[in-house]
Amino acid sequence: MTSKQSIFGRIAQLAKANINALIDQAEDPQLMLDQLVRDYTENIADAESAIAQTIGNLRLLEEDHRDDVAAAEDWGRKALAASNKADEYRTAGNTVDADKFDALAKVALTRQLQSENEAKSAEPSIASQTESVDKLKAGLGAMKEKLNQLKTKRDSLVARAKTAQAQSQVQDALKNIDVLDPTSDLGRFEDKIRREEARVRGQEELNASSLDAQFESLEDIGELTEVEARLAALKTSSGSKAVTSGE
Repeated sequence: MTSKQSIFGRIAQLAKANINALIDQAEDPQLMLDQLVRDYTENIADAESAIAQTIGNLRLLEEDHRDDVAAAEDWGRKALAASNKADEYRTAGNTVDADKFDALAKVALTRQLQSENEAKSAEPSIASQTESVDKLKAGLGAMKEKLNQLKTKRDSLVARAKTAQAQSQVQDALKNIDVLDPTSDLGRFEDKIRREEARVRGQEELNASSLDAQFESLEDIGELTEVEARLAALKTSSGSKAVTSGE
């Protein structure tokens, strides 16, 4: 099997490959997809080169066929011209030149026949090559389509894997944080805040008690001042009575 034939065989094999089945059977789908993308890319490049060469060979066959057809037509015209000339000479009684141009007409007809045979012999090859090129183009198109599908599947799989990884990291982080666990960082932080709030309330109560005591002191001072005032008034009143009695 030639290298070109093996390339064509790979085109047919890869174009018919069941991508989903290959992915489902893979232990690591992403690695499988990466490998398939590489395989398809490499084989598409080889196939394009081989198909281009096949098309080039087909075009050469078609050119040769057109040349043979044109040559056959040209030799036919030459044969007709030589035959007509021979008839003219024969009518004029010049059999020597007539035979000469008839001989030329036979040579032209022989060449015409050869060209026609060459053209006909090339037609099956041209038809076969044309059919092969059409099939190869279709197979190459199918390979390119599957390559696009592979790339899309790979990108989708990679995105899903990243999403799953991110979700897993979030879940792991949530496992490490238990709001009901006083030993956790969040629990300790909440406990610290509660202690600080309690200290502030205690300070407020302490400040309030001190303020009440100050007001109580003020009330005591007011009572003492009133007592002193009344005592002074009593003394003043007693003194006035004593002076009155002495008189």
